[in-house]
Amino acid sequence: MTLTDHYGNALSTGATAARDAYDWGVALLLAAGSGALEAFDSAIAADPDFALAHAGRARAFTTRAQMKDARAAIATAQSLAAKASAREQAHIAAMAAMIAGQSAEARRLTMAHVADHPRDALVAQLCSNVFGLIGFSGEVGREAELFAYTSRLLPHYGQDWWMMSMHALALCETGQTDASLALMEQALALNPRNANGAHFKAHALYELGEVTAGRRYLDDWMTGYDATGSLHGHLSWHSALWALADGDTDGLWQTVDARIGPRSTCSLPINVVTDTAAILYRAQMAGVAVAPERWSELSDYVAARFPNPGQSFVDIHAALAYAMAGEGEKLARLADTQTGFAADLVRPVARAWAAMAAQDWQGALAELTPVMGEAVRLGGSRAQRDLLELSYVNVLMKLGLTEEARRVITTRRPVIAGQIRAAA
Repeated sequence: MTLTDHYGNALSTGATAARDAYDWGVALLLAAGSGALEAFDSAIAADPDFALAHAGRARAFTTRAQMKDARAAIATAQSLAAKASAREQAHIAAMAAMIAGQSAEARRLTMAHVADHPRDALVAQLCSNVFGLIGFSGEVGREAELFAYTSRLLPHYGQDWWMMSMHALALCETGQTDASLALMEQALALNPRNANGAHFKAHALYELGEVTAGRRYLDDWMTGYDATGSLHGHLSWHSALWALADGDTDGLWQTVDARIGPRSTCSLPINVVTDTAAILYRAQMAGVAVAPERWSELSDYVAARFPNPGQSFVDIHAALAYAMAGEGEKLARLADTQTGFAADLVRPVARAWAAMAAQDWQGALAELTPVMGEAVRLGGSRAQRDLLELSYVNVLMKLGLTEEARRVITTRRPVIAGQIRAAA
């Protein structure tokens, strides 16, 4: 009898234990939980020739930023692929392209694969989420494309907590917040410990301006969520944003120091850099004193983890850290970068951060103004791109253009209009 996975896909293993462990690993990856790597290890122990378990193991390593291990694991999967089905071979090929950093090819392979095998969730996942292959495409219409992608897949999944949560995020990012929250509640009812679901619910509550409700929900949900979970640090960033909005400075710094910053988190380096830079500067713009040592520590972390430009969403946050830490040489390198999916936008943003650090508000305005119309290309969620929205508005206010600032923010991001305050 042919064994199938949780989503009904035939598997090239005859070991029930391998199938069960594989299913558990996939579920943990889709829920951003802890233990996926160990689950795939168990699947391999039950059947060392199970190619898809090695591919799953490779994917689990990427969620820990252990790319050397990921490359070794996917190479093993490729070496075993001849014994696997055509579907599994295509699954492994898409995963291998993603791990090799071949984003365009990985996206092409993923799209072709899910057209034939829409319920191959671990491959479908590569193009979902704002940090997926669509999210980091550098395209102006990426939010609409993500919505179209999950809309095509949703009918194939029925009452599936993972796909429902992915579509709910796409709804949220295209401005359909009420529908997003309703669908997310359904997804969380099916799997309350889905960290992606909790994360996307936080996004919906943020878009609705529900500071108190959002903070209460997330602080309660995170009780019991393992610190090694891939979203632990980023969920903490959402909590810190709400602490800032609440005026709870002590709560803000406790969260930053215990769960977000470079010394205190197990998060992926991309989250450490982007979340820390964003919360520090958003606090600074709100009039909260930010110790220079915080910027220096983050700057050192960026230089160690991302020595070469090329990931545009990281690059704009790296540029912010360098600017605020006074690292002119490193900042200049980013301002000259020619690599990355939105390098043409990274350059003026880097120059804008430099101008802001020097309190050259007119210069900052000149650099940021042409960026704002295409800022979506830089990647990240609406909540993350609010760093640029608030920075732009703050620059206008520094120049005394208060009415223009209010017009811009109420037109572009009314949910954060109440957060406008010129930095002290």
